[in-house]
Amino acid sequence: MGRGAFRIGQIVPSSNTTMETEVPEFLRSYAAARGDVSFTFHSSRMRMKHVRKEELAAMDADSHRCARELADAPIDVAGYACLVAIMAMGLGYHRESEETLARIAAAEGRAFPVVTSAGALVSELRRAGGRKVALLMPYTDSLAEIVVRYIANEGIEVAGYKNFSVADNQEVGRIPGSRLLDALKDLPVESVDAVVLSACVQMPSLDVLQEARRLTGKPVTSTAECTSFAMLRALGLAAPQSHEVAA
Repeated sequence: MGRGAFRIGQIVPSSNTTMETEVPEFLRSYAAARGDVSFTFHSSRMRMKHVRKEELAAMDADSHRCARELADAPIDVAGYACLVAIMAMGLGYHRESEETLARIAAAEGRAFPVVTSAGALVSELRRAGGRKVALLMPYTDSLAEIVVRYIANEGIEVAGYKNFSVADNQEVGRIPGSRLLDALKDLPVESVDAVVLSACVQMPSLDVLQEARRLTGKPVTSTAECTSFAMLRALGLAAPQSHEVAA
């Protein structure tokens, strides 16, 4: 590929229908605004149908195969697109996952940086000064609590959250944006630095991000947006400021 052309790899759950829509939209908008870069998108899938801890652990193990497959492409950066799978493996696990998958790629003869959606969310929040946040999540109570503990362990206070208790990952991908906007009233938005409209890479939020910013008057982001921006940084590109407040 020519200079300024980048191959974006994604490691996604088999039932995910959102990241291969939202990440390309973020990055194509970025490319259109710059005019000197372009992106193509390439995925490898890990089997997962229900958002349960046992399925998440099995899926995470399968991510090693995905890294090998993407090395065959080859790609320039990989995004591991399942936030809760990483967080369910233990505090700080995104660092181990990123290092392991990058090492596998290098062993296959094509080294590339790896960004996890879990690591991207916390790093982009910190970068934007988001030390106190509110979250919307689709998860069951037990998994939502794991997400809150994980983010808190990274030095970011979760002032409040709402979870929808949806375990079927296909159904997560069908949650309408109107439900997210309605749920904003249940969050302590006045007291936080930022709102994470979707602390999940499968729950769609791209179409309502700007409306959420307008309604709250706060910086609002999503895991998909954070993952996109973190991949840009891994490529050495200047990423936009995440979590902007709409005018």
